[in-house]
Amino acid sequence: MKRKHPYIGLDDRQFWKRAPAGPSGQDLDPVSDVPFVLKSQDKIVTAGSCFAQHVARYLTEQGFNHYVSEAAYPFIEDAVAKRHNYGLFSARYGNLYTARQLLQLLQRAYGLFDPVASHWKTPDGKAYADPFRPQIQPGGFSSLEELEADRKQHLAAVRQSIENMDVFVFTLGLTEAWLDKRDGAVFPIAPGVAGGEFDEEIVEFYNFDHDETADDLMSALQFIRSKNPTVKFIVTVSPVPLNATYLPRHVWTSTTWSKAALRIAAEKVTASLDDCCYFPSYEVITSPHVRGGYYADDGREVLLTGVDHVMALFAKHFFENTQSKDVPVSRPEQSEGKKHNADMEQLIELLCDEEAIDNT
Repeated sequence: MKRKHPYIGLDDRQFWKRAPAGPSGQDLDPVSDVPFVLKSQDKIVTAGSCFAQHVARYLTEQGFNHYVSEAAYPFIEDAVAKRHNYGLFSARYGNLYTARQLLQLLQRAYGLFDPVASHWKTPDGKAYADPFRPQIQPGGFSSLEELEADRKQHLAAVRQSIENMDVFVFTLGLTEAWLDKRDGAVFPIAPGVAGGEFDEEIVEFYNFDHDETADDLMSALQFIRSKNPTVKFIVTVSPVPLNATYLPRHVWTSTTWSKAALRIAAEKVTASLDDCCYFPSYEVITSPHVRGGYYADDGREVLLTGVDHVMALFAKHFFENTQSKDVPVSRPEQSEGKKHNADMEQLIELLCDEEAIDNT
């Protein structure tokens, strides 16, 4: 049958005015068909930017199998373990903001890359920090021997995660980075911010574009699959804006550039690999349908109502016991006078190296 034009008969979700969202965005579901279903016992490994910690927390709280290969010793109290950043991710790698960081972590874990920068002094000069996870150990390591022993254990835990996981969820966060000129090692934060010394002869600023990010992410995921052929991948983009930009322009302009580059890279990679898909957490939080309601008053921190919306969709579409079911998402109306206090109650403590950046 001949159609009047090619848009006749397309699904409602493909049209802005017809796509369901609800009056305040509570019905927004931009998830397309997912290529695989997860079982509740599937071992899920999480990594990436600060926002990835929300994913890990939700999976743990909802009884899904957030696989932790680097756990605190049994005799350590939960509060102490949390302060030392156990369980935030599957291993204590801290924030992996860029795809290059992920790739280099894999190379370090398997003995393919041994960076020149082996340690930093903490800001007070009294202890040592790991340059690739500078805030993972509160107060730093008391000696280089302690740091090296912890790093050895950490990289073994990374290998364990890679080889035993069923699903890998990676959240892309940033494109801006600081590199060691001597060997190209990428740090999660500039030396001097949370340890180490800033030396322009040794480190340089770099802003990865979408092609470089896609190449690094593809290389990382292919490397993982070489060690674990059956693993499935879910790629997301963090909706959290940049805390600071080194480029001489407004931080919001740099944010939109970076997120666009990350989103393009994610699309290129997920379209090219089997059992690899994109999950639109970024789109849910930033959508005009929710009218900024998933951000705190600073316009940057994501509230737990937003995280709950994102993760309810994750459960609905990926887990076999919830797939095809409606997962309600509610955001109760509040008076303006109570909004700030309610927002603050929803913010949870995250390990975010980027937060340490300031201009004072």
